[in-house]
Amino acid sequence: MNSFPRMNRLPPYVFSVMEQLKQQKMATGADVFDFGIGNPDQPAPAHIIDALQAALRYPNAHRYAPSKGIPELRRSIANWYGRRFNVDLDPETETVATIGSKEGLAHLALATVDTGDTVLVPNPCYPVHHYGFTIANADVRFVPLLPETDFIETLESTIKACRPKPKMLIINFPANPTTACVDLDFFAKIIEIAKAHQIWVVHDLAYADLVYEGYEAPSILQVPGAKDIAVEAYTLSKSYNMAGWRVGFMCGNATLLQALARIKSYIDYGSFAPIQHAAIAALEGPIEHVTAIRDCYQKRRDVMCAGLNAAGWPVEPPKATMFVWAKIPEPYRHLGSLDFAKKLVNEANVVVSPGIGFGEYGNEYVRIGLVEEEARMQMALQHLTRFMQGKSDSSSPSTRPMEVPL
Repeated sequence: MNSFPRMNRLPPYVFSVMEQLKQQKMATGADVFDFGIGNPDQPAPAHIIDALQAALRYPNAHRYAPSKGIPELRRSIANWYGRRFNVDLDPETETVATIGSKEGLAHLALATVDTGDTVLVPNPCYPVHHYGFTIANADVRFVPLLPETDFIETLESTIKACRPKPKMLIINFPANPTTACVDLDFFAKIIEIAKAHQIWVVHDLAYADLVYEGYEAPSILQVPGAKDIAVEAYTLSKSYNMAGWRVGFMCGNATLLQALARIKSYIDYGSFAPIQHAAIAALEGPIEHVTAIRDCYQKRRDVMCAGLNAAGWPVEPPKATMFVWAKIPEPYRHLGSLDFAKKLVNEANVVVSPGIGFGEYGNEYVRIGLVEEEARMQMALQHLTRFMQGKSDSSSPSTRPMEVPL
C-alpha cells in the first residue's frame, strides 16, 4: 500500500537537502547568503504588473482558461518569434502556452514517451530534462556535456551505441547548469543528425535573453526544416523576473505540440488568464526592460567572478545565463559537490547548488546563482575569502537588515 513505483525511480532531491541545511543555519541567527536556486530576486517590470492588475477586472478573468493558452497570447508568441528570430509560426498549431517551461517539458514527456523508449539527455543537465522523462518511464541515456569533449561527436557515438534507437533528444543552450553556449551551426548539425536517425528534438531556450558581451543565443527553429522534428521551450521567468508567475510556451513541430496540448487538456486549465494577458504585455512591451535585467545579471556576474578569482577560487565568467558554473577548488575537490556545498554553508554561511544534483558529470562543480544584490554579494565574497584562507564564519551573527512587514 505504501509502495509508489514512480517515486522509487527518483533519488533524494539534493536541493531539498541544501534548503534544509540553510534553514537550520538561519535558525542559529546566522546571515546566510543564498546562491542556490535560480530564483530572481527583483520584481517584474511595472508595465507587466499593471497589465495583470487591469486584466483582473475583465468580466471573464476568473473563469477557466484554455489549457493551450488564450488565442491572444498564442498570437503574441508567434509574433515574438517572428520579430526575434525571423521564424514563422502558426499560432493555432505551432504554439502552446505552458505553466512555465518546466511544466511543459514534463507534460511533453508524459505525452510522448513510455516504457521501452530511449531518450538522450546531456549530463550535467537541469533536473527536469532527465527526471521528467524518467517519471514518464523512458530509458534515459546520457550524453556527456563537458569542456573537454565534443558534444556532437559524443552524441553521434551514443546514438550508434543505443539499442533500441533513441526516440528523443533533449538539449538546453545556453545551458543550465554548465552555461555552455552554441551557435546556429551547432543546431544545424543537431537537426541533420536527428533527421538522419529519425529522432525528435526538444530544446529548452530558457536563457535566451541573459547573454553577455555581444553573444546572441540562437533558436533551433531558425534552422531550415527544424520544425519537421523539433520543438523549443521558453519561459518568462528569467527574462522578465516572472519566475513565480509560472508562464512560458513551447513552439515548433505541430505533432509534438498536439500531443502536449491534448495531455494538458486532461490535466490542467492553463495559467490564470490575467497572467496570460500580462505575458502578452511582456512579449509586446519595451525591450529596454529585458536589457536592464540582463545588465543587472552581467554586473553581478562580474562582481562574483572577480571576487572568487581574487579569493583564490579560479572561475571563468559565463557568456550567458544567471549562473556561474564553478569547479570546486583543488584542495576540496576530493569531497565531491554535496559535501563541499555543505561545508560552505557550515563554515562560510554561503549556499550553492551541488553539481551532483545535475548529474554525475557535475560532481566536481557547484552552481552559483546570481540572485543576491551586489552589496550582499560583496559580503558573501568576504566570507568566501576567509573560507579559502582556512577561516570559519560558522558562528558569525546575523548582519541581514531587519525586514519590516508591509
